[in-house]
Amino acid sequence: MIIRNAVIHDAVHKKAYKGDILVRDGKLVSIGGKADPEAGQEEEILDASGLHAYPGFVDAHSHIGLDGYGGPTGTTYDYNEMNDICCPQLRGMDSYYAQDAAIPMALTGGVTSVAAGPGSANVLGGTFLAVKLYGNTVEEAMIRPEVAMKCAFGENPKRCYKDKVDSARMTTAAKLREMLFTARDYMLRKEAAGDDITKQPKFDMKMEALIPVLKREIPLKAHAHRSDDIMTAIRIAKEFDVKITIEHCTEGHLIVDELKAAGVPVAVGPTLTNASKLELLNKSWSTPGILSAAGLQVSIITDAPVIPQQYLPLCAGLAVKAGMDPFKALQAITINPARHIGIEDRVGSLEAGKDADIVLTDGDPLVSDTAVRYVIVDGKIRVKNTAE
Repeated sequence: MIIRNAVIHDAVHKKAYKGDILVRDGKLVSIGGKADPEAGQEEEILDASGLHAYPGFVDAHSHIGLDGYGGPTGTTYDYNEMNDICCPQLRGMDSYYAQDAAIPMALTGGVTSVAAGPGSANVLGGTFLAVKLYGNTVEEAMIRPEVAMKCAFGENPKRCYKDKVDSARMTTAAKLREMLFTARDYMLRKEAAGDDITKQPKFDMKMEALIPVLKREIPLKAHAHRSDDIMTAIRIAKEFDVKITIEHCTEGHLIVDELKAAGVPVAVGPTLTNASKLELLNKSWSTPGILSAAGLQVSIITDAPVIPQQYLPLCAGLAVKAGMDPFKALQAITINPARHIGIEDRVGSLEAGKDADIVLTDGDPLVSDTAVRYVIVDGKIRVKNTAE
């Protein structure tokens, strides 16, 4: 496929440029300049004159496919285990429903890749996966089966387990520490035993699930709204020398220097919601812009279905309205979330060698009256919405 004469916004260079995009075998071959068909080969030509080309939008924090469209009842409620406060052995991929009705809706908004996984009822909730938003099965949609281990601070674990095992923030922190201490001991004993099965610790699925976190292969994905919860998450990550990303980061603008010193990636949102609990009182559209201006890697998230997935670019536009640099806002829904979830080698920018995930619009997608005309994922047109 050759996309002709597009205005290209590659999420790498701040200034847009006009040219062709060459796609072969689902990959980006060249961006900009003039692309020619292979000699003797028929080539699909898409005339993008007057259109703007962007990377497929990426959401670093979603529950699409797990919290099914149609309400949290019956089989659609599959994103929280409510019987165990610490369940790291769970995998989001085992609840992901590839035919969730919300998925084609998301594509119409230009969202092509997301990290989806468990909610925030549990201190440890299981792993997120990265998917493309098409396909009949999770296997077809899969980019990576495990990109992060979900953990949660603040009101949610307390609310869900207040009459069982957790009614205070210090309890939440202690339970996470206990799991990490136990998993580290398990890992060291397993390593010391080597191949001698008689010396290995008894198999423990929870502990096995935490080994990739302790080995820094995947980060803790820490649900934290309030500033004290954010700092507790960072403190525990330092204690165990594990990677961490801060999810929601609602009061991040109140601790800018501390976040900058920690150097952690942050995912801000969902902001287009009511302040439904005390820890959201300081929610502000200015937060992503403030953190971005301070030099942090900022992603903007919907927490779908809290905000419907297709409105991810609208959220970036509202951040711009509140003062965020427009190019930084574009990066906050493209390359930054791709980095946040460890799939930047495949998606998040228009660069040769990456997956051919392209959104063609008739203007700035961060502006509400802009129409998405084409959505291309892995080199195939998945959405076509041509003007009458």
